Formats: sequence, structure tokens, C-alpha cells
Amino acid sequence: MSDVTADLVVIGSGPTGMAAACEARALGLSVVLLDEQTTIGGQIYRRIESAPSEIVHVLGKDYAAGQHLASEFCASGTRYIGGAVVWNVSTTGVVNYVANGGADEVVGKFVLLASGAMERPFPIVGWTLPGVMGAGAGQIMLKGSGGLPTDPVVLAGGGPLLYLLAWQYLRAGVRIEALVDTTPRSAYFRAARHMIGALKGWRDLLKGVKLIAAVRHHGVRVYSRARELSIVGETRAEGLKFQHRGKQVQVRASLILLHQGVVPNTQLSWSTGSEHRWDSDQLCWQPITDEAGRLGDTVLYVAGDSRRIVGANASAVQGRLAALAIGKQLGVSNDTTRRSAVLEGELERYTHIRPFLDALYRPCDENRVPPDQVLVCRCEEVTAEQLRKYVGLGCRGPNQTKAFGRCGMGPCQGRLCGLTVTEVIAEARGVGPSEVGYFRIRPPIKPLLLGDFAE
Repeated sequence: MSDVTADLVVIGSGPTGMAAACEARALGLSVVLLDEQTTIGGQIYRRIESAPSEIVHVLGKDYAAGQHLASEFCASGTRYIGGAVVWNVSTTGVVNYVANGGADEVVGKFVLLASGAMERPFPIVGWTLPGVMGAGAGQIMLKGSGGLPTDPVVLAGGGPLLYLLAWQYLRAGVRIEALVDTTPRSAYFRAARHMIGALKGWRDLLKGVKLIAAVRHHGVRVYSRARELSIVGETRAEGLKFQHRGKQVQVRASLILLHQGVVPNTQLSWSTGSEHRWDSDQLCWQPITDEAGRLGDTVLYVAGDSRRIVGANASAVQGRLAALAIGKQLGVSNDTTRRSAVLEGELERYTHIRPFLDALYRPCDENRVPPDQVLVCRCEEVTAEQLRKYVGLGCRGPNQTKAFGRCGMGPCQGRLCGLTVTEVIAEARGVGPSEVGYFRIRPPIKPLLLGDFAE
């Protein structure tokens, strides 16, 4: 074990983590940043330092904007440890990780969890077949290696990323067979109540309008208000079947990319024993923090999308605000009022549109709580029907499902099924998700090899 200590340990090198590290270094704090990838950028700015110009062009200006933050980070003097799989974080600041085939730890006076977001589960019939992926996975392949589909692709679901990826694919020459949008008509009326905020965030609103217009301009078949989606195929995806305007439609394709928005990646914050609450607007669990992102009376802070979905720009601002709060705690800067006020103004500007987006792209019940035959836990092959039977036998929450049928005990440790398990049990019991709860997440939160601890 190396004896490494720092004023601040940051976990995650996305917008939140890089911005927090830069701000902390400007205050004179020593900073160590750990990330599972070998290069900085997180998922939003993946491969930002080395992406070929043609890929940067395809991904657009929002991706290219990350180059400035990456340059600031590289010049900050932060100690960066890439390829580090964090498997345990204590409330006293000890961070255990595995890197370069060995186990190690770093101790921070404060720790910032900046693990970002993950795609919401979208469990429909056939979603586990080869040829079906998340839209986020498709974008990761594009960013990480320039990987593009060679055959026509179908994009299905809802949320801004669906149209962003469609636009990026079209710029790269990918043929999109269809875009199947599950946003119901009622969502537009629901979102209209937040139109004033959306207009205040007019830049983001205009981006969305342009993306939708670009997709339609390219002649992509767009099926709006689609329902009852299911994948066609026995051994692999052969197409997508759905209801559209009262008729059943089937679109043939060997690659289906599904998406129903993103949710905070809370595995780390859950593993520390910190309190979480169910957010009824974003339909997910969120850690309970103070305004600066501190978890209770611990030395842990959470910022960015791992705290609440706010987007890349707002996440970076939250990271800087958390760093300022930590600097004040350490007594290195008592006069952060002006800087904090500027950042809080930026944060407000970047989040004006968020209530509008949350209302418009709120996933329908049928796209979150699947019918009986659908697999919920992919690792242990537990169906929604089995979960409902467990409830009939007395199962009250996700942790008990482990005893009934190993649900949530596979390699992902409930990461891919946790939200669905909570909501299926809540529906079966006739109660809210808050009463059902979530899996009890314990370290190690990622699969490890015994050989990593051989020394």
C-alpha cells in the first residue's frame, strides 16, 4: 500500500471532477483524481485530448468545448491516477482502488464523488438479445474509437440524447432506419407548465429544436408517441415492433439502440451508508446533501449528475462550488463569496430548462415497470413475474429478493436492475418507491480479482 494523502480526493474525471480539481488547485489544495478510464474526460468528454478532428466535428461544439476544461485540468497540477477501479470509500476519507494489477489506497481530508450518470434501465421484451444496446453505449463507441454502425439502425425511446445521437450519426453518414419516440402527448402539456424556465434557458431549448429539425430534414422516419415496444427476433434482434396511432408497426433492423434518459450513478454514495431519497420528478434515487453537496457530517461531497441530473455545464459548476466549500472548510480561503455568487449565477442559468426537460421526458410507466415475461435482472435472469411472485410470498424490498432468487447479486451488483426492482415491487405492493427502498450496496462495488490483492 502506498502512503498517499491529499487535501481532496476526486473520483471521476468528467466535467464535475475536472472542474472541481481545477478550482481546488487554484485555492492551493493538494488534489488526487482517480478515474476508471485511462484518459480524462469521463463519459461526456471521453477521449477529449486525442479524438481525431473528424470525430470532434461529428460530435459537435458541445463536445469540443470540453477541450478547454481538459487543458485547464492538465495545467492544474492535479495528480491523476487513470485506470483506477474504486471499490470502497469510507466516511473518513479513505479511498481503496485497484490499478495496474494491484490494490492501493489514498486518504483525503475530503472526498468528492463525481461518478456522473448512467442510462436508465429500459426493460422491454427482447432487450437482452444480441443487437440491442443503450444509445449511450452507441455514443461511447463513437467517442472512444470512432465505431459506427455499418447497417441501418433504429433508435427508440425518449430524451435529448436520442436526438443528439441521431444527429451525430447522420453527420457521420450512418443510415437511421427509424427514430421511435415514446414521449406521449400528455408530456407536452405537463412540460408547458415549465415553459417560462425553458425560455430562460433558450439556448438549450434552441439546441433541442435544431436537433429535431435536423433529424426530420434528413428524411428519417420519426414515429411519435409510440407505445408497447418490443424487440423482434429469437436469437438476435431483427427489428422493433410497436403501436403507433392505433396500428401495429414493425421496423426491420439488426441494431436497436434504446434510451429512456439518464439517472445518477449512486452506487458509491449508497455504499457509504449515506441517506438517499426518491425523486418523484426524475424518478430515481438521489443522495441527500446540503447545498454544497456534503453528505451529512462526513468528509464526503457529491456533485454533478451523480447528485442529481443537471447536465454537463451545470455539473462542472457544481464541482467548482463543492471545491470552494471544501477550501473554506480547510481554512485556505475565507473570502469565496464573490466567486461563489458568480458560480451560483451560472448554475441557475444552466438549470433553467431542467424542470421542462424532466417533465417532457419523464418515462412512461410501461417503459419502467415491465410485463411479467421481461427479464429485469440480466445477471441472474430474474423476470418481472418472479419479482411479483416474491412479493406475494412476503418480499418487501430489493434486499429480500436476493434471498428469494439472487436478484441484484450478479457482476453489476444491482446497477442495471436496481431502479426497476424498486418500482416493480412498489407496484406489486401498491406503495411508493420510498417505502420499498433500494439494494444495500456494500464494498467491493465492482468485481475484483483476488490476484489484485496478492501483495
